[in-house]
Amino acid sequence: MKGSEEMLAYRLIFLLIVPLIVITPNITFAMHIMEGYLPPFWAISWFIITLPFIIKGFYNVKKIVKSEPNKKMFLAIVAAFVFVLSALKLPSITGSCSHPTGVGLGAVLFGPTVMSFLGLIVLLFQALLLAHGGITTLGANTFSMAVIGPVVAYGVYKLGKKSGLKNSVAVFLGAALGDLSTYVVTSIQLALAHPDPTGGILASLVKFMSIFAITQIPLAIVEGIFTVIVFNLLTQYKFEGGFLNESDN
Repeated sequence: MKGSEEMLAYRLIFLLIVPLIVITPNITFAMHIMEGYLPPFWAISWFIITLPFIIKGFYNVKKIVKSEPNKKMFLAIVAAFVFVLSALKLPSITGSCSHPTGVGLGAVLFGPTVMSFLGLIVLLFQALLLAHGGITTLGANTFSMAVIGPVVAYGVYKLGKKSGLKNSVAVFLGAALGDLSTYVVTSIQLALAHPDPTGGILASLVKFMSIFAITQIPLAIVEGIFTVIVFNLLTQYKFEGGFLNESDN
């Protein structure tokens, strides 16, 4: 059992690190809302809105670690999955740059609130170590990527399963739509904070949506496929009680 677990860890580390090495020259520090870009009112408001999800996620992670210690490695894997994918920069169809989020995998496996807490940790490390995002915008970035993204991914996955879709298809749709929803919310956050001088919030929303949401479509598809690959790899290893038990988070 221990040998199988170690082999799984090595295969997943390889799967996560190779894309990072290949695309390292394109790593970006500009896709999350950057430090100081939000007015104080919105920076504080988004943090307050996000806080209950983070607290719930912390207790859910604590519960998993205490009651099912064999899943600790998988919590680390989904956190690393988010860190690696959200640190990558790929060309977009409009000439700007975008990146995946990686939150769909953890949302499907552990539920959305677990990813709220793990996503906060990832975003905090990126802000402190990579200058990716910021401390004042941590609440807004966590809400879009680690709250809404996982909720949508989890909901779409569950709906897909109830509709009779194959597991891989449900995972793909959950991960892809979770990715897209993150950038829809980010566009809304930016539009609220910086309305267009003439067209107001709506005009600003259209501008940001054209940059973020639409350009994420090809990346969302790629992320969905990559998430299915990792998910299928994980399902090959079911430990005591079954690793992929349905979550009620």
